[in-house]
Amino acid sequence: MPKHAFSHVDTWVFDLDNTLYPPSARLFDQIEVRMTRWVMDTLGVDHARANYLRKHYWHTYGTTLAGLMREHSVDPAPYLHDVHDISFDVLTPDPVLADRIRALPGRRIIYTNGTAPYAERVAAARGLDGLFDAIYGVEHAQFLPKPERAAFEHVFTTDKLDATKAVMFEDDARNLAAPHAMGMGTVHVAPEPQTGDHIHFHTDDLSAFLGRITG
Repeated sequence: MPKHAFSHVDTWVFDLDNTLYPPSARLFDQIEVRMTRWVMDTLGVDHARANYLRKHYWHTYGTTLAGLMREHSVDPAPYLHDVHDISFDVLTPDPVLADRIRALPGRRIIYTNGTAPYAERVAAARGLDGLFDAIYGVEHAQFLPKPERAAFEHVFTTDKLDATKAVMFEDDARNLAAPHAMGMGTVHVAPEPQTGDHIHFHTDDLSAFLGRITG
């Protein structure tokens, strides 16, 4: 990975879940349990049907919430509050990652399909609080989810970033297609690489990757 590939970057955009903490933390397992329970209670279906709908809406619409809103006119606020009411005890501070994010030149932001308050709690649990110039959640995208381009456009317009001078770090490869089309650099952060023109770089270790940029 040549360092000069990032010499033009003045805005560093980070996804949250399974990007700023390792997938091995399995934090999202807690959220999935709460999602399934919420679908059961709200739609009056059994566990098997609720679990199917949770996954089906994620695959079809980008998030379970997007499917619930489009197919059932669900109010997003109570849903988002409930499913993100989890324990963060599985997360540990990562001072090396914090130092490497701090060393990045330019602005640093988080953009997640979760909520901004949830992202703030995750960042604090990882020892990354105070490092980001802005934190954007799905509420800042008018509840449109990644990978929809309109979601990115809402957030990036609010932030006033220049996509051609920005790079996005994201664990879900499909969420890099729109940023790529908008002129952003893309880094897929995941245990296994995926191929595609919309993926410029892959890493299974975000901290090490940033270390090669800032070192």
